Amino acid sequence: MLLVRPNLSTTRCLSRFLILAALALTTESCLFTARAQAPTSSEILPLREVRPGMQGYAYTIFAGDQVEKFDLEVLGIMPNFLGPQQTIILVQLKGPKVEHTGVVAGMSGSPVYFEGKLAGALSLKLGAFTKEPIGGVTPIEDIIHPQTQSSSQTVPSDGPAPQLPLPQDAASRSGLPTGSALEPIETPLIFSGYQPEALRQFAGQLQSFGFVAAQGGTAAAKPDDGHLLPGDMAGMVLVQGDTSISSACTVTAIRANQVFLCGHPFLSLGDVQFPMARTEVVTTLSSDLASTKIVNVGGDIGTITGDRLTAVTGKLGAAPAMIPVDLTLAAGGAEKRLHFEMVNHPKLTPLLVGLTVFNGLTQNSLYGEGTTLHLSGEVVVHGHAPVQIENTFAPGDAFSPDGLPIAINMQSVFTRLFTNTREIPVFDRITLRVESIPGRQSFSIESAWLEKGEATPGETLRVRVLLRPYRGPARVEETTVRVPEQASRGTMLRVLVSDGDMLNRSSRGFSFSSAGGSNAGLDQLIALLNHERRNDRLYVGLFAPTPTILWDDKELPNIPLSQINVIDGRPTPGTVQILRESLASESSIQLGGPVTGIISLNLQIR
Repeated sequence: MLLVRPNLSTTRCLSRFLILAALALTTESCLFTARAQAPTSSEILPLREVRPGMQGYAYTIFAGDQVEKFDLEVLGIMPNFLGPQQTIILVQLKGPKVEHTGVVAGMSGSPVYFEGKLAGALSLKLGAFTKEPIGGVTPIEDIIHPQTQSSSQTVPSDGPAPQLPLPQDAASRSGLPTGSALEPIETPLIFSGYQPEALRQFAGQLQSFGFVAAQGGTAAAKPDDGHLLPGDMAGMVLVQGDTSISSACTVTAIRANQVFLCGHPFLSLGDVQFPMARTEVVTTLSSDLASTKIVNVGGDIGTITGDRLTAVTGKLGAAPAMIPVDLTLAAGGAEKRLHFEMVNHPKLTPLLVGLTVFNGLTQNSLYGEGTTLHLSGEVVVHGHAPVQIENTFAPGDAFSPDGLPIAINMQSVFTRLFTNTREIPVFDRITLRVESIPGRQSFSIESAWLEKGEATPGETLRVRVLLRPYRGPARVEETTVRVPEQASRGTMLRVLVSDGDMLNRSSRGFSFSSAGGSNAGLDQLIALLNHERRNDRLYVGLFAPTPTILWDDKELPNIPLSQINVIDGRPTPGTVQILRESLASESSIQLGGPVTGIISLNLQIR
């Protein structure tokens, strides 16, 4: 009789396969159970059918991917709360979790059901430190059809409904105690990779937008990120890459590929084109002051298309393009490269550029206080010449981070580009490089003199300048200035020895930083930015006592007085400046560090 010896290796492999298969089935079963709790009904309950005392339920995520159900009861109807013909439903949340956490930041948009039908989205909360979780629900008709408010105009007529007209700013205007006014549930703005110090530097601007900053993480994209159900979480992406900034709220409803979120606006931006991303809840933090969801931002799943009074809306599918930002940090022969992408929006992009550059610069090992920082790069504007970036920043005596001036400088560049009223700039890419040089390399102008006090037209004069480096011995730098051939004999010219900022203002007027703003096109604005003088050079300018007309980006020097009021084209008020002097010539010296100071000298033409 022939006996077959079993193959132990094959047996082990088979056993492992069976175990893995069982685990996979168990995992799939758990996921199915978790997702099965999510609502599936798409039938709508009109506002006119909602009654005080009705029992219902809502869905949200408290942790992980599990959509959980909690109960609620209608307390009353509040007509005209959000605005004319904008009614809300006042509800009380019930159940062990919601009674423990209260209304949670990130819960806005949670779908609310009565009689098994979708009635609206949880969107408001009643104050802080309240003993009972009371919230407001935006009717579903106002979310799906925000332009037609007929549903909100009709209040149930059978029996008196309790009227609770609590205005949103009641506490601030009438001194009511906290907890007496309904206000929108916070939509957390999740900062991943941003340190608290960076957020503190821009706290004023963040608060002016109404952002509620929260720290979170970034999760890798998953194939099923786009498989949304009511009660899941998603939000709009403002920055992504090595750091990210995204909002997070709950999905109310999905109609085909249309997604409705939040139940209230995020920033009331109207029509937008921002990426929409899936959001994962790590856990829910319970707090008497402000409970919130701690989340990770997942992969892109579509496009946020609207941000309005009753909802944030989006479409599943491809995400829109963002502005690529590459930041290179160099110090002592070492380099570190960071990559970001951010939205293109007139109100948000300047702030996002400043915040992201500051955070990327200061939160890495190559950055150190007490160093001179050289900034270079370019901003590529679609269809226009690029904006050239070149400047040097030295540590100051003020108690503020050395990298902050770079962030403010970049924010100012984008603010000015967005001030034009002719077109919204579209940025192809932003490339920046910051080189760190040990020590403080800065200079102040102490004195200056000409080789002689008189000159003839066409003559070239030497100019000597006494400079004082920071904590170093004084030194003399020399340059030349040429008297123009057309200079009138007997006139007095002015020689201005100064830093770049003061020469900019003297030759362009003291409103030079906004010159060409409202009426100029992008070409004019970019030309102005590229011709502004750098702060690491010493400048010598020769001014003649003849008027100059500044018209947007155009300089018209030596204009006869008789022709000042005769300008072809009839420019609009505020676009033309008249200066009493004209810049006849200039020269500069590269110093390698910021220069400050001003000296004015007189030169007689004989």
